[in-house]
Amino acid sequence: MTPDEQRHPTPPTPPVAPVREHVRSHHGDEVVDPYEWLRDGEDPDVLAHLEAENAYAEASTEHLAPLRRRLFDEIKERTLETDLSVPVASGQWWYYARTVEGQQYAIHCRAPLTDARAVPELDPSEPLPGEVVLLDGNALADGHEFFSLGGLEVSHDHSRLAYAVDVTGDERFDVRVVDIASGDLLDEAVTGAGYGLAFSREGDHLFHVGVDDAWRPHEVWRHEVGTAREDDVLVHREEDERFWMGLGTSRDDRWIVLALGSKTTSEMHLIDAADPTAPARCVAPRREGIEYDVEPAADHLLIVHNERQPEGDLAWAPLDATSRDQWQPLLQRAEDERFIGVDAFDDFAVLSLRAGGLPALRILPRGVRSAPFAASDYGSPVDVSFDDELHSVALGPVAEMGTDRIRVIHESWVSPRSVLDVVVATGERVVLKRQRVLGGIDPADYEQQRTWATAPDGTQVPVSLVMRRGTRADGTNPGLLYGYGSYEMSFDPYFSIARLSLLDRGVVYAVAHVRGGGELGRHWYDDGKMLAKKNTFTDFVAAAEHLHESGWVARDRLAAEGGSAGGLLVGAATNVAPDRFAAVLAAVPFVDTLTTILRPDLPLTVQEWEEWGDPLHDPEVYAYMRSYTPYENVAAVPYPAILATTSLHDTRVYFTEPAKWTARLRAVTDHDADRPILLRTEMSAGHGGRSGRYDAWEQTAWEWAWLLDRLGAVDPVD
Repeated sequence: MTPDEQRHPTPPTPPVAPVREHVRSHHGDEVVDPYEWLRDGEDPDVLAHLEAENAYAEASTEHLAPLRRRLFDEIKERTLETDLSVPVASGQWWYYARTVEGQQYAIHCRAPLTDARAVPELDPSEPLPGEVVLLDGNALADGHEFFSLGGLEVSHDHSRLAYAVDVTGDERFDVRVVDIASGDLLDEAVTGAGYGLAFSREGDHLFHVGVDDAWRPHEVWRHEVGTAREDDVLVHREEDERFWMGLGTSRDDRWIVLALGSKTTSEMHLIDAADPTAPARCVAPRREGIEYDVEPAADHLLIVHNERQPEGDLAWAPLDATSRDQWQPLLQRAEDERFIGVDAFDDFAVLSLRAGGLPALRILPRGVRSAPFAASDYGSPVDVSFDDELHSVALGPVAEMGTDRIRVIHESWVSPRSVLDVVVATGERVVLKRQRVLGGIDPADYEQQRTWATAPDGTQVPVSLVMRRGTRADGTNPGLLYGYGSYEMSFDPYFSIARLSLLDRGVVYAVAHVRGGGELGRHWYDDGKMLAKKNTFTDFVAAAEHLHESGWVARDRLAAEGGSAGGLLVGAATNVAPDRFAAVLAAVPFVDTLTTILRPDLPLTVQEWEEWGDPLHDPEVYAYMRSYTPYENVAAVPYPAILATTSLHDTRVYFTEPAKWTARLRAVTDHDADRPILLRTEMSAGHGGRSGRYDAWEQTAWEWAWLLDRLGAVDPVD
């Protein structure tokens, strides 16, 4: 090979997916889908195609191996690998997790407690005195390519531990119960369970969740520890396929809490944890369009609900409430606020909300203890405020009802995560831990700001920008625009060590807070779902155009990134405006949207009808989704370079979707070796990708090396 050939090797030949006859017919519309055969993950032909795609992706990016190694090393060298979480007081124990350099997974531990207010000083290199290892993820993961915990619960008397393990990535878990003192395995009868575990008060029964063939959590079972699985008792079966269920315990371990909900309606049930065989009590029967959440507060219930208006109110009800008629007003939201949830303690409650487009916390002190409870027991609310303009704040883990303080987690795009205790009576703040960033990194070298893009209908769309301090809007910078925009999920400020590698190479990192998310409240979500879904895509394109017009990003150096429903976003936006992007990274992308939502036999589909609409029974919804679903709207025009990533065992977005999408992109679009279409499949992973932290860093380095190469930003800037 000549020196010139070494510098410019002949590009590999991409796989060509065979075309097989398949026609989808609905509402008089027949759609030829030649790649639908790429669905069976056990079909040797499908597996061979995925392996060929992986080989092509590796060959096409072979020249990026040194950059991938540099990026991985940067993440590793800046991360405190041996570390531990801030301990949480519960009973006579401190509970915490720690990581050890060179090990992939967390080790979950506890140590004796003498004073809950005296949080031990953290020395990551030393375990706390008297440490007891409850669960070592590294030992459980040994021999498996994938490992995930789906639940970790300690009984009320702190004698038993229940945990759920998935070693394939399909989010079905095998449950084990152990005696903590002896380490003896007490039970392993429950297998194939969903998320959610709850002990009875005495620890002799374990409640767990069953999933149906469509992966919907639809049953709660009561299992007596040490007995056979076939002796389990069905507590509740949810027949409405729109509804999912969640399972947990109240903070005081007095109640087993069963939450049922669709995208628009909810229903809560309580079981007396001291009487586990008693029937579940419904707090208020479901009513279409009414969502509520319940928090037991010793002598009353706190309820966040949307009955009066969509952004939420806070109410209270008697502890034994069984009807909406028993709800009484406690606190109404102010303008520009959205109530999210509430946590109860003996002497106060903490309301989680959104205010001004950011998460916030509000303390409601309880100065009086009337018998029976009265709304006037709570005094004037007090906000937990911070000075930085863009930040996230959240209530951290607090196990004890009788605490005099709350744990608060604070971070921003440029401020590493801090954990602090706030004494409720005085407002005193005690910083317990600040995330350390190694390698000589100074967070002050980076800056954040919020700007606004104008959507085609005139709506102002917030866009967060993160960059190296001193970056100028001169029209030359590379940029990465991230978006999600579904399920009312908000993409709030958070600090990322990995992101520093982008910023240090001059990349302007931008997040488009598009409609369909929850950043600006419930109306922001409603304006980006169902028959308003296209607002999500046009908002994103407007954000991209704003980055160009404002000078923050060069017109030919902007990449787009989104995952899952965010993959749908970037796929649809690429169809709308392929010339806006130099590259697109679509992670586990929901790009064959219409095909999936037409099939109620697939995981989660029926539940999704309240998010996207029901195209199976509604011709208008069918036509609307048909007009935007990325796979079916690929056009024969120049497209940017595209990297789609997926996992073979993903049960939320099947690998089928990106596999079909990349095949069609290659067959239809105008692309070449300078704008390749790549598909990379993790053969032993789930929806979240690879599970170990080092493996996850390698995956990030692989993807970002590709992005940086497409943007011409492989080297750090001065």
